[in-house]
Amino acid sequence: MQRRDFLSFTGLGLAGLALPYGRAIAAEALLEPPDLARRRRLADTALNAAREGGADYCDVRIGRYLRQSVVTREAQVRNIVNGESAGVGIRVLSQGAWGFAATDASTPDAVAAATRQALAIARANARVQTRKVELAPVDGVGETRWATPLRKNAMAVPIKEKVELLLGVNAAALKAGADYVNSTLFVINEQKYFASSDGSYIDQDIHRIWLPLTATAVDKASGKFRTRDGLSAPMGMGYEYLDADPAGKVALPGGLTGYGRSYDVMEDAVAAAKHARAKLKAPSVKPGKYDLVLDPSNLFLTVHENVGHPLELDRVLGYEANYAGTSFATLDKREQGYRYGSELVNFVADKTRPGSLGAVGYDDEGVKTREWDLIRDGILVDYQATRDEAHLLGHTQSHGCSYADSWSSVQFQRMANVSLRPGKNKLSVAEMIKGVERGLYVHGRGSYSIDQQRYNAQFGGQLFYEIKNGQVVGMVEDAAYQIRTPEFWNACVAVCDERDFRLGGSFFDGKGQPSQVSAVSHGSSTTRFNGVNIINTARAL
Repeated sequence: MQRRDFLSFTGLGLAGLALPYGRAIAAEALLEPPDLARRRRLADTALNAAREGGADYCDVRIGRYLRQSVVTREAQVRNIVNGESAGVGIRVLSQGAWGFAATDASTPDAVAAATRQALAIARANARVQTRKVELAPVDGVGETRWATPLRKNAMAVPIKEKVELLLGVNAAALKAGADYVNSTLFVINEQKYFASSDGSYIDQDIHRIWLPLTATAVDKASGKFRTRDGLSAPMGMGYEYLDADPAGKVALPGGLTGYGRSYDVMEDAVAAAKHARAKLKAPSVKPGKYDLVLDPSNLFLTVHENVGHPLELDRVLGYEANYAGTSFATLDKREQGYRYGSELVNFVADKTRPGSLGAVGYDDEGVKTREWDLIRDGILVDYQATRDEAHLLGHTQSHGCSYADSWSSVQFQRMANVSLRPGKNKLSVAEMIKGVERGLYVHGRGSYSIDQQRYNAQFGGQLFYEIKNGQVVGMVEDAAYQIRTPEFWNACVAVCDERDFRLGGSFFDGKGQPSQVSAVSHGSSTTRFNGVNIINTARAL
């Protein structure tokens, strides 16, 4: 679940960037390179201490987590934060049980002590654990490195340039008709070093970026107001994502624009202001059954909540129930060949797609990342599992989807990128809309609600356009679509081809207790669903 982006905006966006044992640092310090030789020595200290202590397995994560946020509203800079958190987390397997400990003191003595503490915790757990951990094998890879492909490191861009960009965006929105506007730039760099008793020493340099904005228009006479959020997606890219490359966007029906591997924030800010103003005069939707044409900027959230989360194996087994419960997609459904959607519905999980939030070379258990099918031709075929869960599915290897949001947090199963494969037949958005007699064309994520098994849900959006007889005829307001997960995906009758494929995503996806956050992308092309129930959210009961 995305925590309703609460973490990203509460306290001027700083709660989402809070790090255990974090500290504020100068912007220049964000560019200091890690000392890999020192990390190797610390890792060997932990591995040797675990071996001497009788551990069956040990992994070490030495991390430096960097966060930067620039928060603005209209002509004001509300806050600028550069944060750093660094330390060492050690996990051991002893007597069939896990133990974990961490230290923010990156010294050999502190690392050895933390390793001994992890061993003591594992042995205490073993006394009460009824089933021993079964760990899927992983071949050690020796010393290796992976980094997010970048053309321009966002951390290296001067604060002044970032502030000028955001204030320019705000000014453009105000000039275009917004009464209020806020914009924020989030930049994240995870410098992670993983070592294990399997023989791996993996250095990874991971970058993410997001620029959300909101334009607000007010009817001064009535006090009524409407907002329109930006249509950017958070990405696993550098500052080049903000270069407004025309090749990175898609012209869509109704004068709308979709953004792929490049975001024109100035263009979108102007459009957001105009859309917010137009919403004030848009008629309220008439409730009933409609055919929906969902843009990837809207559909990603439905994928996240009603495919990604219910196919996390720990939720399926009831091991995890925080942030909206367990899952209706129980293991018996896989064995029965459960029809999750129509034959057009093909979902793939991965942590490899370039530009995605989830893209890494290796997960936090040292497993090389890959792609695998979750739903094939509408049939449920697999889940998402880590090394200690793989055997429960009859698998001999992990899917490579273990993650911890800090060196001080224990790694556990987190959602991979989960995407709807594009349609195999050539189909544009305009061609899809031509076949719709009575429908709605939906863009952007809105408010949503889900039940405790991811079966029933309701989703809003930023923009709703009415479709009549194959034509987009105008904007409507106050709409939300209600679904039952399998009924919804079985109502899928068309998927645009790969030319329209775009990513959406969650920058702050919450899970666990204590809570951790991760970042994950969801791709799709524009998709049509027939006969979906639309409610009017403004109607008084």
